[in-house]
Amino acid sequence: MMYWIIFALFTTAETFTDIFLCWFPFYYELKIAFVAWLLSPYTKGSSLLYRKFVHPTLSSKEKEIDDCLVQAKDRSYDALVHFGKRGLNVAATAAVMAASKGQGALSERLRSFSMQDLTTIRGDGAPAPSSPPPTGSGRATGKHGQPKMSRSASESASSSETHSPGTPILNPLGPPRLPGAGSC
Repeated sequence: MMYWIIFALFTTAETFTDIFLCWFPFYYELKIAFVAWLLSPYTKGSSLLYRKFVHPTLSSKEKEIDDCLVQAKDRSYDALVHFGKRGLNVAATAAVMAASKGQGALSERLRSFSMQDLTTIRGDGAPAPSSPPPTGSGRATGKHGQPKMSRSASESASSSETHSPGTPILNPLGPPRLPGAGSC
């Protein structure tokens, strides 16, 4: 343990001394020799430095260190409580804002997603919901370059009897329903 404390102090000091002493001849070789001296069990360099310098300094400043730790603990608790309250206030404000915008905005947003999902599913042979033809020149084409088929509302209503049982009927004005199912 003594070695790691001394090595940490050496690394900290080395950060600053490298800036000024790196031009000194054999600087890096002396650093390697110093670390070997610290680490060697024969020289016990780290133990010698710890007992001569670090331990007496820490012992004389023990009360001040303990007071600083207690203050840091109290301040960290107060900061945690403060930021926790602020976080809860932000979350509550966001919830109130979402509720005040109303359920209508949320349901409209979800409905737009569900209608987009229904219009992209064409693999089951169900007709695409009718949409007004585009006002540009040329023919309207679908996703894969095939011409879009638009149907009027009366054609969609008359074709509802021709669906096979169990196949949902796509209604652009509402959710899909099964043929023969009563309206709610």
